[in-house]
Amino acid sequence: MATLHVLSHSPFTDGRMASCLRVLGAEDGVLLCGDAVYALASDLPLPPARLYALEEDLAARQVRSTLPVTAVDYPGFVALSLAYSKVNSWL
Repeated sequence: MATLHVLSHSPFTDGRMASCLRVLGAEDGVLLCGDAVYALASDLPLPPARLYALEEDLAARQVRSTLPVTAVDYPGFVALSLAYSKVNSWL
């Protein structure tokens, strides 16, 4: 069962992102929003496939990435939520 993992907190303040990456399945996706998009501007190990980021948060924080990330808008966020069997928000 593929899961979309939604991260919104900075990867530099706690261990949520590291915990998420440890449990990530082969078919899972990761959506970065809020301060979690700062992970794209760092050298943190992120999954090479199924990596998404909310366009609005990338623009608001002026984050650019050299990683293969798919930027999505809010309708895209909803579509992703429906495309995966489960959604896990790392609050």
